[in-house]
Amino acid sequence: MRFHLVSIFPHYFESPLSSGLMGKAVETGLVEFDHVDVRHFAGGVHKSVDDRPFGGGPGMLLKLDPMVKALGSIERPGRIMMLSPRGKPLNQARSRELALEEDVTLICGRYEGIDERLLDLYDIEMVSVGDFVLNGGEAGAVCLIESVARLLPGFMGHTDSGDEESFSAGLLEYPHYTRPDDWDGLTVPEVLRSGDHGKICQWRRERSLDATLRDRPDLLPTASLTVEDVDYLRKQSRTRLGRNLYIALCHYPVLNKFGEKVAVSVTNLDLHDMARVTRTYGLGGFYATTPIEDQQALAEQLLAHWKQGAGAKANPDRAEALSKVKVFDDIEAAILDITRQTGQCPRLAATSARLDRRKEAEPATTYGTVRKWLENSPVLLVFGTGHGLAEEILSRAEGILRPIRYLDDYNHLSVRSAVAITVDRLIADEY
Repeated sequence: MRFHLVSIFPHYFESPLSSGLMGKAVETGLVEFDHVDVRHFAGGVHKSVDDRPFGGGPGMLLKLDPMVKALGSIERPGRIMMLSPRGKPLNQARSRELALEEDVTLICGRYEGIDERLLDLYDIEMVSVGDFVLNGGEAGAVCLIESVARLLPGFMGHTDSGDEESFSAGLLEYPHYTRPDDWDGLTVPEVLRSGDHGKICQWRRERSLDATLRDRPDLLPTASLTVEDVDYLRKQSRTRLGRNLYIALCHYPVLNKFGEKVAVSVTNLDLHDMARVTRTYGLGGFYATTPIEDQQALAEQLLAHWKQGAGAKANPDRAEALSKVKVFDDIEAAILDITRQTGQCPRLAATSARLDRRKEAEPATTYGTVRKWLENSPVLLVFGTGHGLAEEILSRAEGILRPIRYLDDYNHLSVRSAVAITVDRLIADEY
């Protein structure tokens, strides 16, 4: 396999690409490197490769002409890739895909980047090695090269080495131990010395699951998990953001379709479905707020049927969910109740199916922002009935979440659907 490295600092690669297994792969001809020095294609006495960006701003850009000439000098560039934080993430699946190529060209940017017109001239794939910024693309190129080259047949001593490592099966790798079995009181787990290969296999799988749940739970949704894996994970303790999230369904003050402030009736379906979401996601609680006494009485009657009456005997699961519901006059009462329970005043967030188009309105709050709040404090997330929350509620909120379908022109979900989708996105803990 041949890598063409397009860079203004080709000497950067000398040590990392000549050491260890990579050095051996170069010696045997398994991997080849073609260093393309962009400065060789620059004009003028000083071989300048950069210039100021149009429109102003800090930093310099790599000029288009020497980059075009540098790429044009490569006879068989194969897939052309540019290391950039703008790119799609590099992962194990992409590395496996690239390992099937004969030629790969890697463009290493510097300064503030490269003249954008290069992307118009060539079919260039942008690739990122992480959500951070480096001085240039060379360090990222080394990461990419190593992740790809080690998958080539013959690169590693054992052909199955690449199959039992982090990410290969969608999970992080289990821990390893070698001799001595006792080092100053630190011993190797007994199961690894038992000779029982079935138990060793099970131990390794469980440690892999432990590590993934603890350090990279975001991998679990795409990991291939057996029923036994799921049963094991269910028994493990894990951080649950939902415990700090409380939801409220406000029935007054809300708007009707004419934009008038009104009160809306409590419904059986709203209470049931939102209570079930609350219980399923392990939320702190669910508040239905209305100042109208007969509506409060209706809600309490419905709840009593399912919590203590005939409904509780017929459907205990429903009773468990509805036990999370409280009925109060207003949002203020809900805030006081959460403060009493947790010892902290909750941060208040609201929802809306409309973008705030006022001239100097703050940008809508993201799910990531509210997730950060949940790490350290309780949050009360308020949903509106009718045609949405009145301004007096929205103005009190510390943030208003973006509409669920904010990039589309139809955003008219039932409040029950909106609650389920919003909570799922916000908690984001399939794991």
